Amino acid sequence: MSLKLFYITTEITPFANTYPLAEFSAKVPLALQTMGHDIRTMLPKYGYVSQRKYILREVIRLREIPFSFDGQDQLASAKSAFIPKTRVQVYFLEHEDWFQPLTDLIYKSKNGRVLADNSDRYTFYANATLATLPHLFWKPDILICNDWQASVIPAVYKQLYAQDKFYKDIKTVVLVHSLDEYSKFDVESYRKSGLDFDKLFGKRKKINAFEIAAECADAVIVLDDDKKKLSGKIMKLDAFKKSKKKVSLIKGSDVENPDYNKIAGSVNTVLQKLFS
Repeated sequence: MSLKLFYITTEITPFANTYPLAEFSAKVPLALQTMGHDIRTMLPKYGYVSQRKYILREVIRLREIPFSFDGQDQLASAKSAFIPKTRVQVYFLEHEDWFQPLTDLIYKSKNGRVLADNSDRYTFYANATLATLPHLFWKPDILICNDWQASVIPAVYKQLYAQDKFYKDIKTVVLVHSLDEYSKFDVESYRKSGLDFDKLFGKRKKINAFEIAAECADAVIVLDDDKKKLSGKIMKLDAFKKSKKKVSLIKGSDVENPDYNKIAGSVNTVLQKLFS
């Protein structure tokens, strides 16, 4: 079954490349496109990404898209390009405050410290990304949310967008590549997105973003490995213990030369099951 897939990430080779996530986000969407899917990708427009070098094009309908964040009216814009030497389309989400100032370390400052506002930045990204969809004149069947940076999207979709006529019946899938300090989000960031999880998580000040994903996504794919033993760690989280039926494990992304076609085939199997 051919599907419309919106692949949402924060790194794609060659535009942004700090972790293996970037290569994965170039090769797997291409492989899914080769399988016959209509796939488009979304990436923040960081200040160091050259508009001229990568031929980022203005799209009139993607200028100044309105949405709400932290109780205020916001505007974001997007430009369009392609992953070099492919026909995989990339939308670059622009915002002067949240993405433009970042260096190529993306999640850290130059002294190596993790940026304190990461959780705000990527909950903002979730709201802004979903707001762009009607302006694309294209409705995806599935939102593929890549790692902790995009893992809040299923929650924003479920609580704030799912009842809207345009957005209704979109499926959400989260890909888990890592489990570390980055995935711990401030609860206040969720509140700024307009989300309410007080009944679920009580008075906790931080929540692992993947726990929210396990609660809200239609499926979670863990990119497992033999070294980090990611699946063993993540399945210890309470939300994953309750959502085992949603979770699929895929191995092979940690080897020196991953077989991205094989990985994409396994991802495709999970996607197809959502419509079986």
